[in-house]
Amino acid sequence: MTLPHCTVVDHPLVQHKLTLMRDKETPTSEFRRLLKEIAALLAYEVTRELPMKDVSVETPVEPTTAQKLDGKKMALISILRAGNGLLDGVMELIPSARVGFVGLYRDPETLQPVQYYFKVPEALDERMVIAVDPMLATGNSSAAAIDLLKEAGATNIRFLCLLAAPEGVQRMKEAHPDVPIVTASIDSHLNDHGYIVPGLGDAGDRLYGTK
Repeated sequence: MTLPHCTVVDHPLVQHKLTLMRDKETPTSEFRRLLKEIAALLAYEVTRELPMKDVSVETPVEPTTAQKLDGKKMALISILRAGNGLLDGVMELIPSARVGFVGLYRDPETLQPVQYYFKVPEALDERMVIAVDPMLATGNSSAAAIDLLKEAGATNIRFLCLLAAPEGVQRMKEAHPDVPIVTASIDSHLNDHGYIVPGLGDAGDRLYGTK
């Protein structure tokens, strides 16, 4: 399903794995494996518009013209810490990608993002940049991360998440209308604590077994 500014990947395998991840009884090891598998499936959608070029290939039968990826290697940017769970799955599909990290945490009182780390590949202006974070909740941290990437030169950016709240999608649309979102689900709403409902809890805690 495609919405303005946001694509929801409703493939049966994606939705099946997401349902297993929502279950509060799913153990950490299984949650981690499922997130990695979903990330690889979502990566097919988020990379749909990669530039291609024609090349000559000698097959066992005859020469032919086929297509390969064109341009600089893409940049995958993990929004720490939970973004690393998606990063691992995407990297399995695109092992040649360059990787960067944006460290942000959400202030529990204000729900505003606080930056603590930033390290990204060079020449972002020449690469497709895919920022990954499992949860698009208020959208404040995600919008702040995209701000930082644009300041570093990125102009061709995609945002990949597991779950999104309508509030987060709207916030990103307002802040960065040029950044498409790819997700497995847009859930109902945010609760008073800024958590996605029904959601799956805190993705970082469930990914790393911290409470």
